[in-house]
Order: sequence, then C-alpha cells, then structure tokens
Amino acid sequence: MSVNKAILLGRVGKDPELRTMPSGMQLVQLSMATNHRKKNKESGDWEDQTEWHRVVFFGKSAETIAQYTQKGKELYVEGRIQTQKYTDKEGIERYSTDIIAENFRFVGGGKTSNSQSNDFNQSSDNNPANSSKDNEFFQDNDDVPF
Repeated sequence: MSVNKAILLGRVGKDPELRTMPSGMQLVQLSMATNHRKKNKESGDWEDQTEWHRVVFFGKSAETIAQYTQKGKELYVEGRIQTQKYTDKEGIERYSTDIIAENFRFVGGGKTSNSQSNDFNQSSDNNPANSSKDNEFFQDNDDVPF
C-alpha cells in the first residue's frame, strides 16, 4: 500500500491564467506560498521561511480557480505530488514537481455567501496529468516563482 497526498494552506503567488490543452481540457497552473516559522539559533528571533509550490488544476476546478482566485488569496488544496522529467530549450534535462489538485477550498473572506459551498472536488477521470499528449502543455517552466 502507498499514499501520495499533499495538503497545502497558503497564498496564491500570482493571478491564475486559464489555458486550454490540445485535448480541449481546461488547465490552470498557479504558485502557492506556504510558510514555516522557526527560531534563529544565533539571534533568537523567529523567522519565516517561505516555500513555493506549483499547483495544477484541471477541468471545472481550473475554471473555478481562474474565475474566483487572484494573487494573495488564501487557498486550501489537497492533491498528489507528481514529478516529471523534461528537456528545456537548451537541451538540458530538468525535473519539475507539481501538486496535482484533487480538492480545494477558498479560505477567508470573499464574495461567496455562506449558503454556497466552497469545497470543490476534481474527478480523476478529468485529470490528464498522466497523458503524454497534454503533459508538454503544462510543462511551462519560466522564471521562479512559477
């Protein structure tokens, strides 16, 4: 038995951009920042360390994220970790690690009323992350942070 699960609670690093893959499936890639607080041994001060994560949404989830999320918005995401090998423009082999979102929740205040659900599930049937036809489309590795 094995488990591949990532849970993130963080802030969106830039406005998401909705794209369409060659198969017609909608895709959003966004960066999320999470923080870890630790005490500096030398100064005794508390310091935040920021970790950036690339999160990929597909289908209806991608459309919802693109419509209701912007830079700075707090987001809760559950998904799985996927690492892929690719060759960059200079012919160098590189690796990319993404969180393939399966569920998410908008956190904090916003325009959603209490009567509306803000939990979203992404069906694995609509998740083309393992399709070689579409993999090249979301291997967009520009400048960090994502």
